[in-house]
Amino acid sequence: MSLQGTYRLKYYIHASHAIRWEDGIGEEHGHSWEIIAEFQDTNDEMIIFDKIEKKLGETFQVYSGAFLNNVDPFRTINPTLENITKEFFQLIERQIRPLHAKLNRVEVGESPTRFYYVTRDELNK
Repeated sequence: MSLQGTYRLKYYIHASHAIRWEDGIGEEHGHSWEIIAEFQDTNDEMIIFDKIEKKLGETFQVYSGAFLNNVDPFRTINPTLENITKEFFQLIERQIRPLHAKLNRVEVGESPTRFYYVTRDELNK
């Protein structure tokens, strides 16, 4: 039997956004965004949580307390739950790759009952 382990980290960002619609922009409203990142090591060694936690904490600090529509990449990308999750996947992946980690899944919740997640599509990599 072969076991495969996965690391999981959770972050919270308190930020607002407004959805852009065809006929204008919706009302600005805030969320306590819950971000869950699941990843594996790429070199068969234990990942040191402190390094990844520090790197991602610094990364998410940019969004904390912000109106997401005014922060890149959401100045041009509609800040929907789906788009935020996809963008955060790419952002997290860039941050943890140099630390010998491969991102497998990112889950973002805008409320305790509304979540969206994306996973790595191995077929297209």
